[in-house]
Amino acid sequence: MSNQDEFYTLKGYSLMGDENTITSAMEDYLEMICRISSENKVVRIKQLSELLHVKPSSASKMAAILKAKGFIEFEKYGHITLTEKGNLMGASLLYRHDLLHQFFCLINHSDNELTLVEKIEHFIDKNTVDNIKEWIDKTKT
Repeated sequence: MSNQDEFYTLKGYSLMGDENTITSAMEDYLEMICRISSENKVVRIKQLSELLHVKPSSASKMAAILKAKGFIEFEKYGHITLTEKGNLMGASLLYRHDLLHQFFCLINHSDNELTLVEKIEHFIDKNTVDNIKEWIDKTKT
């Protein structure tokens, strides 16, 4: 092995991200908030916790974190709204999720690969997403 190969643990790689990097859990919550808000416009902690199968107290704690990072507006016992930053990040997360789902359904000859997408979506960078999109487009033509 050459000295140029640098291996790290998963945590080691995640620590290399910039300060705007968000955790997998934050991504899951933000993605779900975007899904709900695109349908209802009003997002409540109870609904969020039910859809993510977590306790309301956990959803409330994550809402406070996402608020501190500037992704949402949220007052205790109130509803959640996305900020411009949250809308942009959320749209990107939904796009990545939907594209990966389409990709895995295509290569696995399936109509539902949700579990697989949920397990790996946080580990694929934008460049890879762009290349998958390009590959899908070429495959369809």
